[in-house]
Amino acid sequence: MNVRSTLLSTVAALGVLMTAGLAAAQAPAAQVIQADARSALTGGLHDAGQLASGLTLEYSVAPPPGFFDAEALFAPPRNQAEAEAFQARMRSNPRYGPLALANTDMALSDGKLFVGNFNGFNAYDVSKGGAPELVMSVVCPGGQGDVSIHGDLLFMSVEENRGRLDCGTSGAAGDVNAERFRGVRIFDISDLNAPRQIAAVQTCRGSHTHTLVPHPTDPRKLYVYNSGTSNVRKTEELAICTDGQPDQNPDTALFSIDVIEVPLDRPQDAAIVNRPRIFADSQTGRVAGLWRGGAAGIASQRTAQTNQCHDITVYPEIGLAAGACSGNGILLDISDPRNPTRVSDIFDPDMAYWHSATFNNAGDKVVFTDEWGGGIGARCRAEDPSTWGADMVATIENRTLRGRAFHKLPSAQGSDENCVAHNGMIVPVPGRDLMVQAWYQGGVSIMDFTDATKPVEIAYFDRGPVEAGKLYVAGSWSAYWLNGRIYSSEIARGLDVLKLAPSEHLSAAEIAAAESVMADTINPQTQTRVRWPDHPDVAQAYLDQLSRAPAADAALLAQIRAGVDRWRTSADDRSGASDLAAALAAAAQKETGTIAKGRLTALAEMFQRRAG
Repeated sequence: MNVRSTLLSTVAALGVLMTAGLAAAQAPAAQVIQADARSALTGGLHDAGQLASGLTLEYSVAPPPGFFDAEALFAPPRNQAEAEAFQARMRSNPRYGPLALANTDMALSDGKLFVGNFNGFNAYDVSKGGAPELVMSVVCPGGQGDVSIHGDLLFMSVEENRGRLDCGTSGAAGDVNAERFRGVRIFDISDLNAPRQIAAVQTCRGSHTHTLVPHPTDPRKLYVYNSGTSNVRKTEELAICTDGQPDQNPDTALFSIDVIEVPLDRPQDAAIVNRPRIFADSQTGRVAGLWRGGAAGIASQRTAQTNQCHDITVYPEIGLAAGACSGNGILLDISDPRNPTRVSDIFDPDMAYWHSATFNNAGDKVVFTDEWGGGIGARCRAEDPSTWGADMVATIENRTLRGRAFHKLPSAQGSDENCVAHNGMIVPVPGRDLMVQAWYQGGVSIMDFTDATKPVEIAYFDRGPVEAGKLYVAGSWSAYWLNGRIYSSEIARGLDVLKLAPSEHLSAAEIAAAESVMADTINPQTQTRVRWPDHPDVAQAYLDQLSRAPAADAALLAQIRAGVDRWRTSADDRSGASDLAAALAAAAQKETGTIAKGRLTALAEMFQRRAG
């Protein structure tokens, strides 16, 4: 499971590539991808077989009118005839492009779940605890429709050439079109019955994803980090844009991100204020300073050139952002959000395309995902390498990334199921680093990466393919923990709502502690620190974790259990809480394991606060 010694900074990796050492350094992965009960689920668009462990499917909501058409489902062509038929269909009707009606990313605000789509976005009321209720649909084609929320503003990414300034459905033909829009749309959603676009910030490569970044001292100002991954627009269409490699064109729109400033008292004036060269060589200033792309070593795949970021996740409280940037994972200092600067980068030849990044709550680990094959291929078969299309768990030490381990969906999926690591989010269980994650038609899984060197799956939900024997692109695009439930945007089938279920890997108290964490607004790429209330369920969660250790101190566990029981039944137990806090602090001092020490310390502090 350990990541090989090729997990290096880009500078070090380039040095290794100059020698013959890289191929010799590659070792077989320890993780084995093998068939299990998930591997043989029956197919079907709406009636596929299902299997779950540690998760329960509460609701499955079909796409609303205007956001589903069976004829628009995308099956990658298997031969020349199918490719020509698909191209003909695209020419005759722009609605039938790849992923034309795919559900994408999500955000939550004020009890409303906003789900992006290549054709626009939808909003559901999820405040009542029952099935999500559709409250708004906005048709505004352009892909890929990633959404974020700030107050009454909704931000949406638009990347495709068919996007129009007016949200029209007729497309925007030609190489240059004054009506084309590619960038970040801003909607006023204060009235869900009458949402209106109030700004449209044009960018050179469109907007594949974006991230909201609050200003550290000025609440009237918001920044948006925009990541465009498509072709550069012609200068005749957008004057700020030119293409090419930087050694030929130093002003190229490649090798940068867009920083958009949004004055919240006049959001209609949002504009690009910086296009920082975050990939530049720190010593020479060379713009193309990170991975140059291509194969690295005899056994490795071809890897992407680092001239873009796919996803950037910010953690404002620690002043850092993690970027999944095509050929590299990077760490950014965002203390000045208008001018982000790179402080660390990491490279590995088994990472074909660094896709997304998620911090743990402590901010000392990052999970990077690898979208090997772009999400439209079957990449979780038994014969596929377990380090390709997987998660990489990295630690942050002195603001430096260090790769620790790979983790891939352990269940072998069929050739008729597109599957690769995709979007996820931490599950707020105190004392553990858990991440729920989408794997397209590999389903939804939860990974425990508390030990960064030994990540392991602890729960999952999976469906069979859309059609047995033929690959259609479907499955979970994003799976996020949002106020006590897991919401999964299913590309073809709609929206799933999942609930954690107690198991040998996760106790009822741990689930209760996670479900106690609530927030008014959640944008998964803008991480905020989770703080748990002082509550018996939280204390019990730590106790359950300590109890799982093979060599746990039985006497100390009994003392903790008695303290938790008293807490549940007695309003005043200051003396007992103080004694327990002291015993826990002493045990923490003696503990040599970092994870157990952290849990004992957290318990000691909690009971000390209870003692007053």
